[in-house]
Amino acid sequence: MATYQEFIQQNEERDGVRFSWNVWPSSRLEATRMVVPLSCLYTPLKERPDLPPVQYEPVLCSRTTCKAVLNPLCQVDFRAKLWTCNFCFQRNPFPPAYAGISEVNQPAELMPQFSTIEYIMQRGPQTPLIFLYVVDTCLEEEDLQALKESLQMSLSLLPPDALVGLITFGRMVQVHELSCEGISKSFVFRGTKDLSAKQIEEMLGLSKASTPAQQGRPLQPPDQTCTSRFLQPVHKIDMNLTDLLGELQRDPWPVPQGKRPLRSTGIALSIAVGLLEGTFPNTGARIMLFTGGPPTQGPGMVVGDELKTPIRSWHDIEKDNARHLKKATKYYEALANRAAANGHCVDIYACALDQTGLLEMKCCANLTGGYIVMGDSFNTSLFKQTFQRVFSKDYNGHFQMAFGGVIEVKVSRELKVSGTIGPCISLNAKGQSVSENEVGIGGTTHWKVCGLNPFTTLGIYFEVVNQHNAPVPQGGRGAIQFITQYQHSSTQRRIRVTTIARSWADAQSQLQHIEASFDQEASAVLMARLGVYRAESEEGPDVLRWLDRQLIRLCQKFGQFHKDDPSSFRLSEAFSLYPQFMFHLRRSPFLQVFNNSPDESSYYRHHFMRQDLTQSLIMIQPVLYSYSFYGPPEPVLLDSSSILPDRILLMDTFFQLVIYHGETIAQWRKAGYQDMAEYENFKQLLQAPLDDAQEILQSRFPMPRYIDTEHGGSQARFLLSKVNPSQTHNNLYSWGQETGAPILTDDVSLQVFMDHLKKLAVSSAS
Repeated sequence: MATYQEFIQQNEERDGVRFSWNVWPSSRLEATRMVVPLSCLYTPLKERPDLPPVQYEPVLCSRTTCKAVLNPLCQVDFRAKLWTCNFCFQRNPFPPAYAGISEVNQPAELMPQFSTIEYIMQRGPQTPLIFLYVVDTCLEEEDLQALKESLQMSLSLLPPDALVGLITFGRMVQVHELSCEGISKSFVFRGTKDLSAKQIEEMLGLSKASTPAQQGRPLQPPDQTCTSRFLQPVHKIDMNLTDLLGELQRDPWPVPQGKRPLRSTGIALSIAVGLLEGTFPNTGARIMLFTGGPPTQGPGMVVGDELKTPIRSWHDIEKDNARHLKKATKYYEALANRAAANGHCVDIYACALDQTGLLEMKCCANLTGGYIVMGDSFNTSLFKQTFQRVFSKDYNGHFQMAFGGVIEVKVSRELKVSGTIGPCISLNAKGQSVSENEVGIGGTTHWKVCGLNPFTTLGIYFEVVNQHNAPVPQGGRGAIQFITQYQHSSTQRRIRVTTIARSWADAQSQLQHIEASFDQEASAVLMARLGVYRAESEEGPDVLRWLDRQLIRLCQKFGQFHKDDPSSFRLSEAFSLYPQFMFHLRRSPFLQVFNNSPDESSYYRHHFMRQDLTQSLIMIQPVLYSYSFYGPPEPVLLDSSSILPDRILLMDTFFQLVIYHGETIAQWRKAGYQDMAEYENFKQLLQAPLDDAQEILQSRFPMPRYIDTEHGGSQARFLLSKVNPSQTHNNLYSWGQETGAPILTDDVSLQVFMDHLKKLAVSSAS
């Protein structure tokens, strides 16, 4: 019998699913007592080189309210050629193509190893990939030069039939025509005037009405007109566009001293959304916004052009002193919803030393599944390499990005769907399996994810609806089916179907089974997503209090202890790491905004809400490796006691990679021992963490910030702020130990946190 750990691992590799509980409590009452809701992390496009897509369409249940896909959990009558849907129990005949099936000749979708299967749809037109670059020209000269080079490089990575468009903006917004030979022609819009979708269509000549016949032009069908003008296949305009990008100048409007340049980001995005809406509705497309500063004029402006008024901080927002915040957020939300409704995703590449308005604009990427990349300048390797990774390819040479995804969740009748947290919007598909208790984006069983890649992960939350007095028969299993339709980057329409089942258990008599099936890693991430989702609209301290209450309740339910005796408290192995994850989550930049700007907080939260389990855990509790002369590199506790003078530490927080040299090592390095032949081993020791960091730097998206520091260095703060402060200036001498580095903080340590937790969990008053 495989352990639960192996079972969880196998399921994640095969289906891309991790559940908080792998045996489910069989009644609504018992499920609410479990504290951590029944929920899962689902990665719809998890890479499976061993899963070749099948070249036919899925067989659906014939009941109109069900339409579940044939799967290995269905009962099949091979003699009568019938199958029974495991969701609504409808008996369905097999289509004629399945006439030859038998017990020994089964189609792939009935085999247990194909609980996840991908179908290629044969019907429907194939649409090209579409990329619309929206470029800020109010940049410094060298920044603009670096950005132009990156954009030119990206053209060479696109498939020849991909369509490309270009919009540039500063004080004015220019939509460039790409079909003109030898002359550059563009439509210019004022950056202060808000335009409706219809006005944009008419001005750009996307609608028939706007090409009046009296000017001697024959009426053309709108799709040809617009496609040939603003969106062109790369192979046709490669030279043209490369030249056009090369000739891009900085915004020519003079910027008086003490003023910010006038940047019409809001209108530029609005025109980009309108252009794609009018030409390619309901087709996969990417709007890629490159900006080097905040929007300073027109709708969507975040700050005025006076440099003496700084851009809003958390303090201003708390005091309700950010005058543009609500209006700008509302404006970008409306744009994001329009883009999402048409299946278009919006990426934001913001590179500047100050804030660029990501807090207001984040919904454009969050609702459409686009990326947010944040850096100091377009001239850094952090931006250049991250941007190149957007176009990374899979083992078949296709882009890893997918478009226009719709995810549908079907559940067996004991369950309902509460909602999902991730980069998606609701499609408002009502039905019997929609729960009234909404979690995250709820009230539906269908969501749209306009941009997907193999790491995009949704947190999906369920509710057990079975009543306490009508238990599920013993040995019964609950089933869930995820159906993801999307446009593959090879332009095929594909459907990926994952069907899973888990056993029900009576929480009165079989609590130990449910307890042993707890997945503390998935649960920590799913609870963290709930916390971060709440933090978007609630006060920080309230979210922390809610998380603490949930943790105390979980410890009361599953801990073993004698009343009022904290020293007797024990947690089983399945729960042992969970409190520690919560301790680090409370200190993480997702919930603590101190020391981060509103833009930085938005950026961190954006990535946390879409990454898979492994990356999310690194974000919650960074990984620390120690390098020394005493043996091979080893993972060590994320604790101040791990900071020793004769060690080098490598910390990975997902967003940063920090190499920290202990005091002695730093002195030796300054003395140049590594350059002397007799200290070859010291040279190797210094090199080892650099090689390991390089490996992470080459694969992660977005590329992390690389920090090389030492004891007493100013950047050592990145490490000191993350480790558990088990030694501080308050208790340093009472321990009587010289190891580790004291940390100047009033934060409680994990030890104190656990002591408080035990005290509260065992107290009879709570």
